[in-house]
Amino acid sequence: MANLLIVDDEKNLRTVIQKEMVRHGHKAETAEDGEAAWEMLEAEEFDVVLCDINMPRLDGIGLLKRIREKSPNPPEIIMLTGQGTVETAITAMKLGAYDYLTKPYRIAELAALVKKATEKRDLRTDNQRLRAQIEHAQGPMPEIIAESPQMKEVLRLVRRVAPSDTSVLITGESGTGKELVAQAIHRLSQRAGKPFIDLNCAAIQDTLLESELFGYEPGAFSGARSRKLGLFELAHGGTLFLDEIMEMPAQLQSKLLRALETRSFFRVGGVKKVDVDVRVVAATNRDPLQAVADGVFRSDLLYRINSFEISIAPLRERSEDVEPLAVHLMREIGGANAPVLTEPVLEAFKRFNWSGNVRQLRNALERANLLSDNGRVTLKELPPEVAHGIERANLSVNYNGNSQQAANAFTYTSPVNLRDSERQQILSALERTGWHRGKTAEILGISPSTLYRRLREYDLEVK
Repeated sequence: MANLLIVDDEKNLRTVIQKEMVRHGHKAETAEDGEAAWEMLEAEEFDVVLCDINMPRLDGIGLLKRIREKSPNPPEIIMLTGQGTVETAITAMKLGAYDYLTKPYRIAELAALVKKATEKRDLRTDNQRLRAQIEHAQGPMPEIIAESPQMKEVLRLVRRVAPSDTSVLITGESGTGKELVAQAIHRLSQRAGKPFIDLNCAAIQDTLLESELFGYEPGAFSGARSRKLGLFELAHGGTLFLDEIMEMPAQLQSKLLRALETRSFFRVGGVKKVDVDVRVVAATNRDPLQAVADGVFRSDLLYRINSFEISIAPLRERSEDVEPLAVHLMREIGGANAPVLTEPVLEAFKRFNWSGNVRQLRNALERANLLSDNGRVTLKELPPEVAHGIERANLSVNYNGNSQQAANAFTYTSPVNLRDSERQQILSALERTGWHRGKTAEILGISPSTLYRRLREYDLEVK
């Protein structure tokens, strides 16, 4: 089905064409001249325009030139002309028209031409989307290790929810593997052959997040010279993964809610509604209810994305996964010549608290891979705190507002309030690094933009 615009100053003719095109399964609207057609083209996207040449106010050639000059994503245009204006129709094709028909013509002939023009339009749109998807391509998904009862339950829930189109919220501490679970949901769904697009809401500046998510039109802001498709549009037919969704600025949350409810949106600077078919999977390392209570996240948006929740336990609570995870990650890091993890190393891994979860384990293994000799990893190749079982200040907070006690001078008594706990952890990390924000963000396992947002929120911007 194509969305057609029929432009002709003869009312009876355009009415007949409209009825016949609708009978062939298309959606069709009409305009009496070029000016009326241009107003409709500015308000709505059409796939094909059937346009007469001789019309008052703005003729077919004038409309064609205006569309080619001002429309960033022009429709295919078929010129309808009488015998005396064939040369003009040929000129129109040189200006970019798809084809022309001379009057009188058969409806079957017009329908066939509309079908071919629609196929060309679809192909052009698909090519644009595919090019953008290639630029945003995802690598292969690593295997999910699930030896513990907690992770086996996570995979059970993934298998149950994946075949549906239900929105899913994945919760858990930073570094537990929420993105891998989101990819597993996509791979096991009916959308597996379509795009999986991810966006970290904390990694992009607030001013750029809207255009990244919804795209923009030419002239929307300084430097916007051409149309850009947003990630919502690139994920059409597939899955959009919004990581750290609780960090999304408040003004954008309302637009996201509207897009999810109507399955449509407007690009930044655009006036034409874009319809999409997207499944949303979101993730957060915050307590969702606390985020709503603190006023940083909309309750109606939470209910919209949290149709089904999957919670991932921290690595310290699923010790059965530590050894198989370490072996798997070392093979992934070291490749065919990956060193062997000795028994003392595996024991040290099992004893360690892993405040940074799987991400911290991977960092320790990358260090060990670089330092190992003779194809073996011993305790001396591990970070000192891992080798000796001395946990640095644990900077991960669970959803009850409690933090694990650290085993060094930076430990503190857990406060009863989640915000106080988080503020105290950030302050402790800042003191450790001499208020170096980059190192602090690395220790906390969060992005610099998230840290800056927390510093403003907790009034910690100035030492």
